Amino acid sequence: MNYRRLGRTGLKVSEMSLGSWTTYGGSVDTGDAIAIVRRAFELGVNTFDTADVYVKGAAESVLGQALRDLPREQLVIATKCMGRVWDGPLGAGLSRKHIFDAIDQSLKRLGTDYVDLYQLHAPDKDTPIEETLRALEDLVRSGRVRYVGFSNFDHHAPLDRKVLEHQKAQGYDVMVSSQPRWNLLDRHVEGGHAALCRKWGVGMIVYSPLAQGVLSNKYAGGEKPPGSRATTRFGHFLESEKALTPENVAATERFAARVKELGAWTPAQVALAWVLRHPEVSSVILGATRVEQLEDNVAAAEVKFDDAEWKSLEAAIAGPRRGRAAAKGKPRSKARPAATRARKTAPRGKAPKGRRA
Repeated sequence: MNYRRLGRTGLKVSEMSLGSWTTYGGSVDTGDAIAIVRRAFELGVNTFDTADVYVKGAAESVLGQALRDLPREQLVIATKCMGRVWDGPLGAGLSRKHIFDAIDQSLKRLGTDYVDLYQLHAPDKDTPIEETLRALEDLVRSGRVRYVGFSNFDHHAPLDRKVLEHQKAQGYDVMVSSQPRWNLLDRHVEGGHAALCRKWGVGMIVYSPLAQGVLSNKYAGGEKPPGSRATTRFGHFLESEKALTPENVAATERFAARVKELGAWTPAQVALAWVLRHPEVSSVILGATRVEQLEDNVAAAEVKFDDAEWKSLEAAIAGPRRGRAAAKGKPRSKARPAATRARKTAPRGKAPKGRRA
């Protein structure tokens, strides 16, 4: 396992993190989840990402059980708040009250007295951002939170920049991480948010690097293998995120064919390595449901290609017409396929009406 600094900080995080969205407390049995977490630690993963909204707190609870006997000083535990975890008008959002109540409940479920990284899961239009940021600063000063970050703010420019500027102006601890979706099928962050992160020294902890498994090529030919997300109660996320579309399946089939031509790596390993090529990225989040899947994905750290080979893989995703244009140095059309357009994202869990969880 390789380790990278989390943005401008001195905190070393494994370049592959283990996530828990829809899996732990959800589609994966508790015993299996604990085995996956323990194996991840053995393989060098030190960063574990979750959120209070994931399966209504169950993901945090299972992760807490799995980490209980591991050395706390060797772990980077990251969680998030904003989504609805309890009923009533105070059960969601980024008000000072909700943030303070949410961190207390997360710490209890995780079985720890502090989290290493506390992230805003998405913006809250009903709360002034100044109130939210002061609450985060007070959590840092209280010792319950070591570092702060944000997630899904890439869809809300210039709010992402305003957050950083306000924290700096007030002398607060400034966000050290951003958690966006970024993969070969969805490259919207390259339009501006990645540059913002470079400028401010914000480390990107990328979620959905495999487009919810689509880039593994498991859905080739329109198949939905038993046990895949598409066959579970969480399959609707593949539709709401527009991840499992005919266009994306076809692009992945071309990509997989090119991967096969280049060597012994799997499409999933190469897709993960592609994200890790970017210097803004501190870590990519893996969503393993089996130990064998985890071990296979961690091997992505060994994938090496030259620039021409990487460009050929990107061209395979783009398709014949766009691939030829790129090869000849022609500028791409400003219009992008639906799969690559930025989509506003809410915390993953139970989504407000009309928005993804």
